[in-house]
Order: sequence, then structure tokens, then C-alpha cells
Amino acid sequence: MREPGNYPTEPLKCWGKAKELRPKFYEAYIKAHERGGIRYAGSTGGPHGFMCGFGKDVYNLCGEPYGATIAWHKDFAAQCEEACEKKGIARDLCGYLRNYWGSVILDKFILPDGTIIDEFPKPDLSITFHLCCSHAKWYQYACELEGDVPLFAIDISGRGNIWKGYEEHSINYLTQQLSEAIEWGEKVTGRKFNDELFIEGFNNEIESGSRWAEVCTYNQAIPAPLDEKTMYSLYVFNAMCPQWKESADFYRELRDEVADRVSRGIAAVAKERYRIMTDSQPPWAFLNIFRFMEREYGVVSLGSITYESGFACWDMTEDGKLVPLKTPKELGLEIKNREDALRIYAEYRIGGWRLFNIWCSSQMKSELLKKGVEQWKADAVIFHLNKGCEGVAIGQMENRLDLIEAGIPVTTFEGNMADSRDFDYARTLSRIETFLQSQGLGKLSP
Repeated sequence: MREPGNYPTEPLKCWGKAKELRPKFYEAYIKAHERGGIRYAGSTGGPHGFMCGFGKDVYNLCGEPYGATIAWHKDFAAQCEEACEKKGIARDLCGYLRNYWGSVILDKFILPDGTIIDEFPKPDLSITFHLCCSHAKWYQYACELEGDVPLFAIDISGRGNIWKGYEEHSINYLTQQLSEAIEWGEKVTGRKFNDELFIEGFNNEIESGSRWAEVCTYNQAIPAPLDEKTMYSLYVFNAMCPQWKESADFYRELRDEVADRVSRGIAAVAKERYRIMTDSQPPWAFLNIFRFMEREYGVVSLGSITYESGFACWDMTEDGKLVPLKTPKELGLEIKNREDALRIYAEYRIGGWRLFNIWCSSQMKSELLKKGVEQWKADAVIFHLNKGCEGVAIGQMENRLDLIEAGIPVTTFEGNMADSRDFDYARTLSRIETFLQSQGLGKLSP
């Protein structure tokens, strides 16, 4: 703990562009048919750069960001969750999945500003990377609800050691599936796959992820130039539309602005004196818990190395530090044909998103968290015991013990990223406040 800072702070200059880009994404999907285009649905982190090969007018809806949008509007979220429960769908399934299914069942679609459209915009097809246990089944049932929508699920089996990289057979396996997806997509869409559009899309996708990784590394500075609540509004384009040129351009501009903030000592929290990291999606309907910590105690949350930072493209140094992954252009990789393009794309999709391997190993997640605390100069970790996501919840209590054994202060709170009925706001604030006071932090003077 340090004495409260007195750092200069200022709004992000590119904040307005972020606010413009998000509704543009939803508008493009909703109005795709009016423009003669194609709509597809699938998971966050799906093969979005790959799908560019079917045309510049192919627009996607990502289930997790849409589920989070629903969660923010908790009254509509409750309607979606209750619609699922009436169909006998279990409450312990993925919270985003239940919000998405409920929206389809109700045949209503909500926009980020809370506007509700009385008809769910049905996709023409669904294609998804199967990153977690729910993805393929998520879209299988959604396609049935929507009326026999064609589905193609691509197995991301490239689970490996975060530090050691990936075996050749994993790259080969994903490359083969992508090749099969081209044949399937051509039959479903009636369009020929365009290699140049694919390469353009995946270059934007990797550029977006690599530039976001650079943004995240700047939060190692003291004072931190960004806070986690703000980062939630910035990382999301890597989840929704990283294949767009507008996204890659935005992340370059954001990177440059954040670098400038660090050089000038601009802080996200003017009175920063204590730094925490988190480990999960937040309870979206209650993000003001972050503002409470900032306002009352001078605590800045640096972000989650296993969530919004996980959507960056990362590489590892020999000593285990996270560094932004260089893009194919930066490495001077030559793409001679479709096979080269598919293979390079597979390598980047498996390698760049390596942090998601923590879902397969509690020990690996503990090691990553410890290294993250050291690299980002965090003082403590707060675990959200998230009933809405089985993937991030695996091994959390073991992670807690591992960090405590390493001398890192830890606290937890229970909740659900998508279902506000599983969250006790007053109790959570009390737990966080008690923990901060146990670390020697008193409330800041007015």
C-alpha cells in the first residue's frame, strides 16, 4: 500500500469512437439482409477473420457479448432467464447461454441502449469455435429454436502448456477443420470462398488482438492509465468484430493514446494507492463495485489476466513474461496460397489465445495469476466465484490457496456474470470493504 496519489487524470480521447463502434456492430448484423448480406451467429473468439472469405457483407452476432448486454439490462435479463426456466433449462448452465436462449425464446432482441426489438434477427447460419464445454451445444439448441439453422462447430483441441506452446498435430487438426468449413460454407451460402478477403480479415483480427495486448501491458505502469471498468468497454471489439478494419484502426489509436497517458503520468484513478487484479467476468449489472473501490479507498483494478486480457494475442518470453504477439506482417510471413493462409491462421488462433488453456488446469491458472500479479505490480487478487461460467470457476478455491501460500492477499465474492438474482450487492460491498480494511486501507478523506 502506498499513500494516496494525487495524479492527473483525464477522459480517453477515443472514447467517443468506442461508443460509436459498438452500436454499429449490432446495426450491421440486424440490417444485413436489407443490404443483401449474410448473418451468422457463433461464439466469441469464433472464426471471424475466416468468415470474411465469404464476403465483405457477412456480419456476425457473438453470443457472449450479447449475453452480457442482456445482463446489463437486468430486467430484460430476468425475463430471458425465466423463459429458459419455464422450458426446463437448468439454472446452473452458462449465464450468457441462458440469456441468449431466453432472448430467442421470447423472440425479442435488445440493443446496448436498452431498445428492445420485437423480433430476434435470425442468423442464416451458425459457425463456432468450440472453446468451452458449452459452445457447440449452445448453438445446436439455438439453431433448433430458430428453425433448423445450419451449424458448423470447430473443435479447438489445441490445449497445451501456456509456457511451452503447442504441438504440430493441434495446428494440423484445426487447419483441416477450417478447410472442411470452407466446403460447408460454400454449400450453405452459395458463395465461393475468397482467399484475399480471408487474409484481409484475419490480418485485421490478429492486429486487433496484438494491439490490445500492447494496451494491456501499459497497465503495468504506476499509476495505471486504465481501470478495469473502462477496459470492459474497450476489449469487447476483440470479442465481437476483430476482423473489421475499424476495430484494428481503433486499437492502434487506443494503443497510442494509452502510451501517451503513461508518458505523461495520466492516471485512471487520481488517488491510486492500491492495485488489484480480478480473475473472471464481472457481475455486469453491478459494475459500480469498481467505482466504490476507487472512490472510497483509492483502489484501481488493473483488469483480469484471464478475462479481458485473455482476448489479446499473447506470446511468452523465455522467462515466462507475457508480451504482445507479433503479427504476420511484423514477422514478414509470406502467404503463398490458401493452405499457407489457413495454417498461419490456425497457429495464431491457437497460439495467440493461449491463456484460455487455464480452463484445463488449475495449477496452470495459479501460475499465470502469480506471474500476472508480479508483472502488473498488483497488491492483491479478488476472485469472483462466478456461478454463470463453469470455465473460469474451475479450480478457483485451489487458486485462492495457491496465491495465499505465495504471500498474495486474496478475497472472494459470490455472484453471476449474467443473472443478477445470484448477486447480493450489499454483502459483496461489505466483503470487499472488510478485506481492504484488513490490508490497512482506511477510507479516503473527502
